[in-house]
Amino acid sequence: MNWLKSTLSYTVGTAEPEYGPGAIHPVTAQAQPYSVLTKDDLKWKAMQSTNVETQIFYLITPKGEIASIQIIYNNVAGLMVTCQLNVKIWNHAGTSHLWTSDPLENHCFTEDMNTLFADNLSIALNAAGDAYEIKSARNDSALIDLVVKRTAPGFQIGSDGTTYYGTDQANPWGEMRHRFWARCAVTGTIRTTEKEYNFGSEGSEASSLGRGVFIHAIQGMKPHHAAARWNFVTFQTPSYSAIMMEFTTPPSYASTRVNVGGIVTDTEILYAGGDNVVTYPETKEDPETQWPEPTSAEYTWQSKDGAFSATLKGPLGDRLDRVDVLHHIPGVIKSLVGGVVGTKPYIYQFANAPNDSLVLSVKNGDQTVEEKGTFFAEATFIS
Repeated sequence: MNWLKSTLSYTVGTAEPEYGPGAIHPVTAQAQPYSVLTKDDLKWKAMQSTNVETQIFYLITPKGEIASIQIIYNNVAGLMVTCQLNVKIWNHAGTSHLWTSDPLENHCFTEDMNTLFADNLSIALNAAGDAYEIKSARNDSALIDLVVKRTAPGFQIGSDGTTYYGTDQANPWGEMRHRFWARCAVTGTIRTTEKEYNFGSEGSEASSLGRGVFIHAIQGMKPHHAAARWNFVTFQTPSYSAIMMEFTTPPSYASTRVNVGGIVTDTEILYAGGDNVVTYPETKEDPETQWPEPTSAEYTWQSKDGAFSATLKGPLGDRLDRVDVLHHIPGVIKSLVGGVVGTKPYIYQFANAPNDSLVLSVKNGDQTVEEKGTFFAEATFIS
C-alpha cells in the first residue's frame, strides 16, 4: 500500500502521506564515515525512472569572480528525457548577472558513462579520472573552454553517498546522492559578448589559477518529495576548502535533516562526514515570498571523536541573488513540481570577495588555524 501511494503521488503530483522515520535511511547513518571517490563513482547513472541528475561546477577566477556551469539530465516518469546546460556569472555587469539556460540536442554518453556529449558541447572526464575538460559553444553569450582538475581526493559520505527513501531499504522508491570534489584548480576561459573570464593557464603557479568545486548529484524522485529545504556553502582559502550540503525532507519523511560535507587541503581530506550543523542566527521575512531570508550564518564541521572541528560564521550581507526556480527552469522540469499546493521554490544566494569578514577556523588536534577566503552559499526553500 505504501508503494502504491508513493507511485501515485510521483505520477500525478499528489501530496505524499506521512510515512514516518522508518521510510528514510540517511547516508549519515551508514557505518562508514566516508569513502574516497574512484573514476567509476563519477559515472552518469542516467536512470530510466523519474529523477534529476546533475553535474555542477562552481568556479572562482583569480580575481574573485564567481561562475557556475551545470548540466541537468532529467527524466519524467520514464516518458521524457531532456538535457539542459545552465551557465551563470554573478555580477557580470556591475550588479547584474549573466544567465543562460539552453536545451541540449542529441545528448549521449560514452560507453563508460564518464563523458557526456551533445551538439556543440562536451564534458569529458580524463583517463586518470582527476580532471574534467568542459567545452561549449552552445550559446554565444557564454563560450566555455575550461579544465577543472581536482587537487584533493574526491569523497562521498558513507560507502555510496546515498540516502534512500522507502519502507524497504533493499528496494527503495527514491534516493538522494552527492559526490564531491571540494578543491580543484581551474584553467581556461569563459568568453561572453562583453568580456573574457580568465581562470589561468596550465603550468602557472597555483596561486594564479582559478579555484573550483565539482558536485555530482542525483535526486531519484520528484524534487519536492525529496526535500523541503536546502543549504549549501563552499569556502575557499589559500590552504583549505570547506563544503557542506544539507537537505531537510518534507513531513512525509519525518522532516529529517541530512547534512554532508568536509574540509580538505591541496593534498588530503582532513575531515568528511555527517556531523555538521548549519544555523541562521538572524533572518528577515522576504515580503515578496514570505520566506525567512538568512542575514547571518554559522556552519560547523566536527568529527565524532572531537579531534577535528571547523567553524565558519558571520553576517551574510546583502544577498547576491534570489532565484525564482519555477521561472528559470525548463517547462518539462516544472512538471515535476507543478500543481502541488505549498510548493514555492526560491534560492537565496550569497557571496563575498576575498578578505571579507568571514573567517574559517580549523582545529586539528592541538593546532588551530584561521584563514579568510572566498565564500559562496545558498539557502533554498521549496515547500
